[in-house]
Amino acid sequence: MPRPPFAAADLPETLAVFPLPGALLLPRARLPLHIFEPRYLAMIEDCLKTPERLIGMVCPAPTPSGEPRLSAIGCAGRLSAFQETEDGRYMITLTGLSRFRIRDEVQGFAPYRRCLVDWADFARDLGPAEDDPGFDRAAFLALLARYFSAQSLSTDWDGLREADPELLINAISMLAPFDPEEKQALLEAPSLTTRRETLVALLEIALRGGTPEGLIQ
Repeated sequence: MPRPPFAAADLPETLAVFPLPGALLLPRARLPLHIFEPRYLAMIEDCLKTPERLIGMVCPAPTPSGEPRLSAIGCAGRLSAFQETEDGRYMITLTGLSRFRIRDEVQGFAPYRRCLVDWADFARDLGPAEDDPGFDRAAFLALLARYFSAQSLSTDWDGLREADPELLINAISMLAPFDPEEKQALLEAPSLTTRRETLVALLEIALRGGTPEGLIQ
């Protein structure tokens, strides 16, 4: 029996966070992860004991001092698949639920990081799949074909031609080998249309061999 949709009241105020450079999770998308560090094995075990089974994916952001800090915005995913290997590692899948804004970091005895979070700015994430009325699939796939050729990447083109706009745009946003700052810009896009426009700009810049100055704030 499928799990009923999450409501805003179901979302916890405190969230375990997994800082992972370059990893991007978006609402309604799936992110497979290989967990092997002891502190994150403990995080998974604690997550499985909670009714929500939520983990916050956050990209560490560089600072002038060189010490990484947590980006202000991350995305929570529900632990929707779980497998333990014979040597004690975990293979998991997170299904994106909602973005959040970090209010503060919680100090305590857990070996992993936990944060007080605010969900209010991202209520739309809990709804149905977004649409992108201005999406030109043919033009987007033509650009993507040029990018994949330049990067020597392969994909299931039949699947991309048939995928819903949100699934297609979010999948490319997550899978393309962009820099962490570029991934963060895609995460923070306020709408699917904005994310698609940002994605197209990043693909075009990569094809020109340029850098995204002025695009990534």
